[in-house]
Amino acid sequence: MSRPTGRVLTLLELLQSGGTRTVAELADRLGVEGRTVRRYVDQLIDLDVPVESVRGRYGGYRLAPGYRLPPLMLSDDEALAVLLGLVAGRRAGLTTTERTASETASAKIRRVLPKHLARRLDTLLEALAFTDQPGEFDTPDAGVLLTIADAVRHHRPVSIRYTDRDGRRSERTLHAYGIVAHGGRWYVTGKDAQIGEDRTFRLDRIADARTLPGSFEAPVGPGPADRVLSAFATAEYRHEVTLRIHGTVEQIRARLPAGVANLEECAPVAGEDRATERWLRVELRAERLDWLPPVLASLDRPFVIERPDELRDLVTALADRLTSYAAGPDREEPMP
Repeated sequence: MSRPTGRVLTLLELLQSGGTRTVAELADRLGVEGRTVRRYVDQLIDLDVPVESVRGRYGGYRLAPGYRLPPLMLSDDEALAVLLGLVAGRRAGLTTTERTASETASAKIRRVLPKHLARRLDTLLEALAFTDQPGEFDTPDAGVLLTIADAVRHHRPVSIRYTDRDGRRSERTLHAYGIVAHGGRWYVTGKDAQIGEDRTFRLDRIADARTLPGSFEAPVGPGPADRVLSAFATAEYRHEVTLRIHGTVEQIRARLPAGVANLEECAPVAGEDRATERWLRVELRAERLDWLPPVLASLDRPFVIERPDELRDLVTALADRLTSYAAGPDREEPMP
């Protein structure tokens, strides 16, 4: 938005707050000269905003009595895009020089949205947890997202139609604990009532969601984000890997985050904290093992492979290749 356009909108905000504003006051608030204020007023009038000129000693400008900006006309999808974009911008540090700008923008949007939609969007933001910096998310259906968010808030069962990664379709009753954005995708975590176990579902694979009668008690313990990360780390894959790594929690988590591996911390001795290097047990599951040797090498910490033997062979092969690369090709001795 250009600076003059921004000042015109600021002028409209000032006039909307009520009363008559003198030219001198408006010029001071906008950081411009009086004649520029008059030009901005003319622009508002050209946009059919009824700005009245008040003559006399205490004259200036005011809006016509009873005038208010029309309601902001946004569909559910558009409102979601705007508010979630502001939330993601704050988390990613994509803010303006005015640090509160995104918060005030959110407040302005909520103020002019229809009440029913504003309540549903607030419910979604309350139910949403981020495990990392927001990325390029998949696009779940807005109606599904809002329905599940409402079920999370009010602890209501919800019926969902779900398609898994193999294309199998099923209808499930879910006691949803929370909505989580992670790694460019949206997830809902909760108890699958039919099997009585916790499950995590991708929201973009849910075709329909309907709130059901009744209620449930939310469990105590880990929050939705921790439950989703734990589900990723313990998912059924081809290989089960167990390691012992000597280092700090932060060093290991920098290469093997919670969504990839479970980390078993030994109880620290007196005066010891997370920054203390010690042997830690790491467990993870993987469909392939070829990505693990470079990760372990990048850790640059002592480690022991407990299982599987195949991983030990891959690490040894990588070490041999690196040794060969470091030695370089045979070179002829220079002539004297």
